[in-house]
Amino acid sequence: MISSVKSSWRLVTSSVSQGSVLGPVLFNTFINDLDDGAERTLSKFTDDNKLGEVADMPEGRAAIQRDLNRLEKQADGNLTQFNKKCKELHPGKNNPMYQYMLGTPQLESRLAEKDLGVLVDTKLNMSQQRAFAAKTANCILGCSRQSIASRSREVILPLCSALVRPHLEYCVHFWAPQWKRDVDILERI
Repeated sequence: MISSVKSSWRLVTSSVSQGSVLGPVLFNTFINDLDDGAERTLSKFTDDNKLGEVADMPEGRAAIQRDLNRLEKQADGNLTQFNKKCKELHPGKNNPMYQYMLGTPQLESRLAEKDLGVLVDTKLNMSQQRAFAAKTANCILGCSRQSIASRSREVILPLCSALVRPHLEYCVHFWAPQWKRDVDILERI
């Protein structure tokens, strides 16, 4: 409703339409109050939401489950639903690996999960991310070698800067290689 003019109701059968001018505003309207009343940290970034906190005691586990129940109830009240691609990641040594539920299905537990484009595992070891970045960069280099006839520096350097380096540098401050073998693999590229 704007001023005194009211639009008619329309059924939305999927998510907020992407690419529209109004889409981000509508999406933010839906998720803006997700963290109201949350006992644990709820992080929102674009269309990803992450609920997390230390749950080394039964009280912490119960608080996370209460937050998940509250989120499900809030979605039902708004006549919406979560995309059930939710996963659990249990980082840390001696983690009790509690199982959580969002609605009726139990959330799938993973040993490694991509988070904002970075592969994170339960040991917070970034070697899988390094291997993924190196493989992607090598594939791009292989395609470039086969499709670019010129080997001149003027052609290759801008091409590598635009196509290869972003894969090697994306979030590198987060997954910075710590072991010599990881550094060597990336430097060989």
